[in-house]
Amino acid sequence: MLGAINIGTWTFFLGAFGAQLGLEATFNEQLIFMIVITASQALVNHLGIKLTSILTDFSGYLILFGSVALAVALFAFAPSYDFSRLWTFANYSGDVGGGVWPQTESIGLLFALGLLLPIYTITGYDASAHTSEETVKAAVNVPKSMISSVWWSGVFGWLFLVAVVIAIPNMDAAAGQGWSVFFWTLNEVLPGPLKFVLLLIILAAQYLCGLATVTSVSRMIFAFSRDGGLPGSNALKKVSTTYRTPVAAIWTGSVLAVLFTAYTPLYTTIVSVTVIFLFLSFTVPIALGLMAFGKTWTVMGPWNIGGWYRVFAVLSIVAMVLIFFIGIQPPNDKALWITVGFLVLTAIVWFGFERKRFQGPPIGAEIEKLAAAIKQAEQAVGETR
Repeated sequence: MLGAINIGTWTFFLGAFGAQLGLEATFNEQLIFMIVITASQALVNHLGIKLTSILTDFSGYLILFGSVALAVALFAFAPSYDFSRLWTFANYSGDVGGGVWPQTESIGLLFALGLLLPIYTITGYDASAHTSEETVKAAVNVPKSMISSVWWSGVFGWLFLVAVVIAIPNMDAAAGQGWSVFFWTLNEVLPGPLKFVLLLIILAAQYLCGLATVTSVSRMIFAFSRDGGLPGSNALKKVSTTYRTPVAAIWTGSVLAVLFTAYTPLYTTIVSVTVIFLFLSFTVPIALGLMAFGKTWTVMGPWNIGGWYRVFAVLSIVAMVLIFFIGIQPPNDKALWITVGFLVLTAIVWFGFERKRFQGPPIGAEIEKLAAAIKQAEQAVGETR
């Protein structure tokens, strides 16, 4: 996820300001950008959750008001208001679409392929879960935040996309721009100074999105390591006594993200792999919960939907199958081999080594013992200050 977000930031930066700065879409420039931006995000996370929380909260307002400002500007300067575009479908695959998707006669397949990016962008709600241990009344506030983020992102994201589609001067000419259609549209309809400010706002929002993702990645690595669920857990679960952050987990996740993008430089493939694995990680426990629901799993949390759980669980599994299918279609067919290869590697590590060592997360008395140790550590840190 982190790699996909920062590669997206690089792609946007290149499209928005690359020509003025003399940058080109070379692998070396992309790698340097990835190292610099990811390292800076990791450093902010390293320095403490307070600064990270302030910037993350600010990013929410920035994204909200930035999206509104961009939508209003596009509506205001739109050359015409042809709303029939919102329900009219045309085939822009192949060369007429700038080579974004391979040539096909299937509008349904193109629609499904187009879902990859909105599916990818809606995954941000998982950040609330990753920081749940640092959230007050997490059992209530975490799911509330997840639902709110999806709802508001959907509403304002839809309005933003409507504004972009309406503002396009000519649909055929725009399709021919391929991945540059957004920048082409802004160049065609917005005054230069206004366009520059809006592009800066979007770039800042993307950077802060990556910053929040470093937080999510590091907390996930830390949580698994604390339970002994990862190789090198003893090092990865350590928390800085100065900054009270999982420093090793922060930098490990950041380095892995950069290495992943170095192996897979194609943006859409990175997005596909990210979407497949992220939703797979959600779907597996949902599917297991479906088998245990009403049997060994009878006590639900505060957000209890009762028997509707079965319905949504089945829908989640069906959605995962669809996501996997569209995620491995050309030009992202490499995503299939990355996915299969990783699953094979994971199976070898689990059945060959980890299953004998890792007994699962703590339960019962083990949790109480860990809680007492954490409290003792916190008191020790407080006494040293």
